[in-house]
Amino acid sequence: MSDRDAQTIVLSRPTVLLVTGVGVGLLTLTYVLGVQIGKQSAALHQTQNRAGGEELSELPASLDEQLKQFENRDLEKNEKLEAAKQTHKAVNAPADEAKENPEPKPKIEDKPEAKKGSEKWTLQIVATPDETEAKRVAAKIKGAGFKPTIVKVKNQFKVRLDVSGTRSEMDANSTKLKAKGLASFPVKAE
Repeated sequence: MSDRDAQTIVLSRPTVLLVTGVGVGLLTLTYVLGVQIGKQSAALHQTQNRAGGEELSELPASLDEQLKQFENRDLEKNEKLEAAKQTHKAVNAPADEAKENPEPKPKIEDKPEAKKGSEKWTLQIVATPDETEAKRVAAKIKGAGFKPTIVKVKNQFKVRLDVSGTRSEMDANSTKLKAKGLASFPVKAE
């Protein structure tokens, strides 16, 4: 037993320097990797914090509003089906009948941006670069019992009500539109 305990370890100067160098290298590598991981972690936490603030600023719609959206989708499907049926009838109908019952098209006007000194207000429902979408929304507004107009401003088709009035009158019309499932906001009329 005394032979096992009596073993000596001989360390030379190059061996000590090698072990010290490897130890310092590992510590340096650990520090650099820790700094990089910390930077990435901080970047991820900042993104999550921004997203959390956005979620608080925009609350989800109430259950009634969500149900209205689903009902509106069904109405849109029915409108598309009716439009397809009418198109099919128009293709198969004689030319005279098509001339007697033309579809009224909403008017499109080129107008500059509204002046700031204007006292009259109207309601805007949507602004889109797609003319087809603007016409679809205008037809939906007409179906709800309002008279729409499409105004082209800087490559945008803005669907608005064709009436103007005081701000309180437009707020009342906005409430009526909202009851029909159409969101709107007041804008100054030209």
